[in-house]
Amino acid sequence: MSRPSPLAACPLATQPPARQRRKEARPQELLDAALELFVEKGFAATRADEVAARAGVSKGTLYLYYPSKEDLLKAVIRANISREIAEGEDIVRGFEGPTTELLAYLMSEWWRRIGETKASGIAKLIVSEVRNFPDIAQFYRQEVIEPAERMLAGVLQRGIDRGEFRALPVHEVVHNLMAPILFMMLRKHSIGACAGLECPHAPQRLIELQMDMALNGLVPREPAAENGKKR
Repeated sequence: MSRPSPLAACPLATQPPARQRRKEARPQELLDAALELFVEKGFAATRADEVAARAGVSKGTLYLYYPSKEDLLKAVIRANISREIAEGEDIVRGFEGPTTELLAYLMSEWWRRIGETKASGIAKLIVSEVRNFPDIAQFYRQEVIEPAERMLAGVLQRGIDRGEFRALPVHEVVHNLMAPILFMMLRKHSIGACAGLECPHAPQRLIELQMDMALNGLVPREPAAENGKKR
């Protein structure tokens, strides 16, 4: 019989002290608190001391990690949206199946990873407040809009190059694909947040129907059958 490892008998020996673990978790705790408050109250109305209090730290500690509220919002966007887009790009690079399946999967995952989470509230925050914060607008364009559009445009072009999709203006198609999801996220955090006014349809089902409609319009059209009759 093999002898048990000394570390197995003392599992805490391999773990950092509680204070160190708390310090390592602190940036994420601050980001979680900031996301909740930004979605609940809005960016402009949220004070730094409120974020710090919800995260259980001092305002000085918050500023140690994020020197300004704008830096905090940028970090929230990176952690909750930019990271998901980067993972989507990895999926696209490694996918070997039909482009129809890839596109449907990406759209469904976008809702699962962002639309169903608190991060979906970032869309409403950007739409409603970013006009007053041009630096955040530029950041969001570079971190979210451009990479997401580039990823989906690449998927559409893949389908066109492989003969799976008709030749269409890919960038306009990207906007048509993303508009319904953006609308659902905005509704969720506006009228849908009111009791009795929630969306009556399952979002994933709506996305499935959207993909069915889009793909039926994207696949190559069969030439009309000749019936030999002239009219």
